[in-house]
Amino acid sequence: MSEITQDMSPAVTFGLLAAWALHDAEEVVFGPRWIRSSLPELRERFSGVPERFWKALEGVDQREFTVAVGAMAAVVAAASVRGHRTGGRSAFFQGAVDGFGLHGLVHLAQAAAVRGYTPGSVTSPLIVIPYAVWARGRLRRTGRLRPTDARGAVSGLAMAGAATALSHFVARRLVRR
Repeated sequence: MSEITQDMSPAVTFGLLAAWALHDAEEVVFGPRWIRSSLPELRERFSGVPERFWKALEGVDQREFTVAVGAMAAVVAAASVRGHRTGGRSAFFQGAVDGFGLHGLVHLAQAAAVRGYTPGSVTSPLIVIPYAVWARGRLRRTGRLRPTDARGAVSGLAMAGAATALSHFVARRLVRR
């Protein structure tokens, strides 16, 4: 084992991929079906949202969603591997951990906004947020956690959003061929 990774457990770095896989399993199983059944109520309740947003949601079927999750798996796996190779020091890995944890909070906010279940809202408080807090704690205790401020948090969340958008773009291109 290299000097860099000597005292960093693979549970921290590859834990990101494991936590993500469990979380996204919930989204794959419930996501597209929940969207289809909830769309009329969501449109009515959030009437100020542009129609093009609703049309885009309507257009995502199970196959496309699953392919998008597969594309995101490549991003999360790359972040985990980079984190492992650098003993957790990688900005890419730490940004992914931060983005993942913050996106768990977004799921909880979505559930609060609709006053009920949304795909991802069960595993967010049980897996996503606890993993992110735990991983950041482990990185902090080993002196490897990069300082984070509001700008860093926004950056992590933006990274998660961009990776999600890119994954759906790739999936749409692959599925609609």
